[in-house]
Amino acid sequence: MRVMILGGDGYLGWPTAMNLSAHGHDVLVVDNYLRRNLMKSQNVIPLYPVPELDERTALWNTDHDNRITFALGDLNEWDFIAGLFRDFEPETIVHYAEQPSAPFSMLNRESAMLTLQNNISVTANLIFAVWEFAPQAHIVKLGTMGEYGTPDIDIEEGWLDVEHNGRHQKFLYPRQAGSLYHTTKVMDTDLLWYYTRMWDLSVTDLMQGPVYGIFTDEATSDERLLTFLSYDEIFGTVLNRFIVQAVAGIPLTVYGKGGQTRGYLNIKDTLNCIRLSVENPADAGELRIFNQFTETFSVNDLAAKVSGAAGSLGLDVTVNNLPNPRKEMEEHYYNPKNTGLLELGLEPHFLTEDVLVEMLEKVIQHKAEINKDVIHPATSWT
Repeated sequence: MRVMILGGDGYLGWPTAMNLSAHGHDVLVVDNYLRRNLMKSQNVIPLYPVPELDERTALWNTDHDNRITFALGDLNEWDFIAGLFRDFEPETIVHYAEQPSAPFSMLNRESAMLTLQNNISVTANLIFAVWEFAPQAHIVKLGTMGEYGTPDIDIEEGWLDVEHNGRHQKFLYPRQAGSLYHTTKVMDTDLLWYYTRMWDLSVTDLMQGPVYGIFTDEATSDERLLTFLSYDEIFGTVLNRFIVQAVAGIPLTVYGKGGQTRGYLNIKDTLNCIRLSVENPADAGELRIFNQFTETFSVNDLAAKVSGAAGSLGLDVTVNNLPNPRKEMEEHYYNPKNTGLLELGLEPHFLTEDVLVEMLEKVIQHKAEINKDVIHPATSWT
């Protein structure tokens, strides 16, 4: 089918484009290089260079019959997104096109306003474009498990059955986000639920946990097809950051007590979750929510796993518990459900020592490029 990927240059967007193309879909990626430009503005760059979309698509299209096309432009601009929909006539839209960093959203007023205005405006423009030009299209939106926060009850898959004073109704599971970025994702869900009720949209909202890894099946032929590996305190996810710290000889930076527990998944599982959602669309008038993760770990668990894998390579790793720059619970109950994607056929890739060693060996190749000055936390929630 014709799949438009908004934010198709990003950490997950580009691997998704390759994966869907490899499975026979006609893919258009759209981006305005917001993430690249924000990284430059904060003087943080990925561990190794990542080509821009003209080179990426050319590399892919040289060896594959299902070509990937791209368009550069700002999805906040209505004329741009309307033109894309008129020309491409998408059957599915995968929505990654947001400022993706919780720490960046907490830097200052300017970064907060950019996050708020960009994320909500792009989601709204997407909804209006679907309604006007492709009302039968399926929206696959990347949400985050961070929308739920850390409630002291089990986290259901998007919805909660409530009995109150003898009556019963199903509601969206209560959200209590821990950053402004996560709050904009809650607003995305609310917007999509409203317009699904009003206009019978078809929407899958994926509550994704933190993703780790860089290796995907589609990037084996040329390492220039690999995605970003960010390890700084703003754009680097925790496990990717720990891997780089282990190689650089920097103590692993555990915030506070380290009991913060989340649901994690390998980047390969992200791609499979997206493809399963694309190929098994939600019904018209349905907001379908999946909790997208495969395993739960505390930060201490991750530090121990990285230390063990690094030790097998002769690396001496220590752990440093830092004062927590974030306002969050450091010890808490955490029991989220995640049956929906497994029932669609997801076969998880678990976090084994072999997976960690493969990542460590890749980072070792680029040890000389590691900038140790961007790893320690400098962004405070308060």
